[in-house]
Amino acid sequence: MPSAKVALSTASCYPESCTTAFEIAADLGFDGIEVMVWTDPVSQDPDALRVLSDRFAVPILAIHAPCLLLTQRVWSADPWTKLVRAQDAAERVGAATVVVHPPFLWQREYARGFEEGLARMQNETDVVFAVENMFPWRAGGREITAYLPHWDPVDQDYPAVTLDLSHTAVSGADALADLTVLGDRLAHVHLADGIGTNKDEHLVPGRGTQPCVAVLEHLAATGFQRTVVLEVNTRRAVNRDQREADLAEGLAFARLNLASPAAAVRPGDETP
Repeated sequence: MPSAKVALSTASCYPESCTTAFEIAADLGFDGIEVMVWTDPVSQDPDALRVLSDRFAVPILAIHAPCLLLTQRVWSADPWTKLVRAQDAAERVGAATVVVHPPFLWQREYARGFEEGLARMQNETDVVFAVENMFPWRAGGREITAYLPHWDPVDQDYPAVTLDLSHTAVSGADALADLTVLGDRLAHVHLADGIGTNKDEHLVPGRGTQPCVAVLEHLAATGFQRTVVLEVNTRRAVNRDQREADLAEGLAFARLNLASPAAAVRPGDETP
C-alpha cells in the first residue's frame, strides 16, 4: 500500500462550503483534508473545524494559510499574524503541515525577515511550514515579479517546500527535476494539472501536460510518507454529482499511480 496519504483540499469544492468539502471527502474515501483558510467563516475557526473532522471522521492533515489576494485581510492584514494563527489552528486540529506562499512583492518588510522568521517559528512547533512554489505573473507579453525573494522556493534555503503541479505548468518548471533538487525538503504535494498557459488552471490530474503519473510514481518509489493533496478547480461543475465525479477521478488517479507496478520497486531494491 502507498505510504503517502491522499487528502482533499477544501478549495477543490469551491464555491461550495468548507462543510460540504468534509462531507465529500468522507463520501469519496479521502484519507484526510487540507483546509484552505479563506472567507468562509468555518475555515477560519479551529473549533468548528474540529467538530467537522469528528462528525465526518475525516482528519485535518494540513492548513493552508490565507495567502491569496482575496484573503489579504482574513485573520489579520499582518502576514506574521496570519502565520501565527495558522500554526495555532494546525496545532489545535492536529494538522502536521501549514502551507504558506512566498511574500508578495509589496510585502517588502515581511520578505526581508521571511526566511529567518519562518525558521524561528519552526523551532517552536512540530508543525511543518512548507513554502509553496508559485509562478511569475505575465501581462502584455512581459513577465512581472510578484513574489520575494522569488516565486520558486526550490532554489531557496527553505527546509520544507510544497510542490504544486498546476503552478509548475504556469511557470514552465520541470516538476520531476524539482523533485530531484528538493529531495528530503519536499514536505507536501498539491496534485493538479495544467496545459502551460498563463492561467493557474488546477485541472484534474491527467487532463493536462504535467508529468503527474511520473511524479506520483517517484513519490512511491522514494517512500514519500507525507501528504498528496488533490487541489483542483471544479467551479465549472454544473451540479454536485459532476463535482464529485471529478474529485473521484482525481482520487483514483492518485491512488493508482502511488501504487503502480513501476513505483513498487524502490531504488536499490531491484532483484538481480
